[in-house]
Amino acid sequence: MEYRQLGHSGLKVSVLSLGTMTFGGEGKFAKTGDTNVSEAREQVAMCIDAGINLFDTADVYSAGKSEEILGQALGDKRHQVLVASKARFPMGNGPNDAGLSRHHLIRACEASLRRLNTDYLDLYQLHEWDGMTPVEETLRALKHLVSSGKVRYVGVSNFSGWHIMKHLGAAALTGSVRPVSQQIHYSLQAREAEYELLPIAQDQGLGVLVWSPLAGGLLSGKYRRNQRTPEGTRHMAQWGEPPVRDQEKLYDIIDVLVAIADARGLSAAQVALAWLLQRPTVTSVVIGARNRQQLTDNLHAASLTLNQDELRQLEDVSRLPLLYPYWHQARTAADRLSVADLLLIEPHLSQK
Repeated sequence: MEYRQLGHSGLKVSVLSLGTMTFGGEGKFAKTGDTNVSEAREQVAMCIDAGINLFDTADVYSAGKSEEILGQALGDKRHQVLVASKARFPMGNGPNDAGLSRHHLIRACEASLRRLNTDYLDLYQLHEWDGMTPVEETLRALKHLVSSGKVRYVGVSNFSGWHIMKHLGAAALTGSVRPVSQQIHYSLQAREAEYELLPIAQDQGLGVLVWSPLAGGLLSGKYRRNQRTPEGTRHMAQWGEPPVRDQEKLYDIIDVLVAIADARGLSAAQVALAWLLQRPTVTSVVIGARNRQQLTDNLHAASLTLNQDELRQLEDVSRLPLLYPYWHQARTAADRLSVADLLLIEPHLSQK
């Protein structure tokens, strides 16, 4: 297992992390899985044996049940690993039971600690943007949590580019806790993060944790053109993430994935995960599994390297179009682009 530094911090995390959204199986999260304590213990043990040191959860997953099960599954192994959780979404029906206010964040963190049966979180992530709470208030709450020893590092998730820069700027101006990472949706099927989020990671020294790397299972190889949606999958259950805006392009990507996988005796999922692990700025890919077989398959991606021809095929079938102002920059500013700029633009320059 390879370990990478998490952004501009001294923390090293495994290139694969275990996501626990499948733990609990309550409410709408039953569509993703219903892993119980016994199964969770098995998954945690498999991951630790494979070298995974980061376990990711959130208070909203199965209304706190995911955190409870993860805490029980880790048991006395808690201090051997890193635990990350998140807060922002509703955890009750009251007007202050959601958001990034000082009131909600501190209460949410303390509740997560109780459910996880731990006295600190290694990484506490803002699960989503809150446009109603002043950024300075959120940062003061995070500083309090870090100063009190309840949180070691802070990250964000599902923020836009300007949201992240606003947080980073306010943290610098106020001497508050600076986020070290962002957790984002990114896959061969959904590469929008390359417009702003990955360049920001490169430029600002943020670690990148990737959620839903198989696009909710769409890139697992189970979904094929002109075939019925498999039973028991998220999309059969109408999970709805990620949105599929161009179904034919999705199937084109899957065709290439399956061809590469078949030629090397791999699974399509392993190829999709390996592609992410070779993308610039990606620190760790958060995998999840409904069962032992899926987890075993995903874990093998940590030791897989795609060759240049395979990477070219995947690039050609999934490349994003250059939106404005990027197409204009490619035409008129190519002589003075930074490493961060080139993450998006460079593949297009080679086509000129």
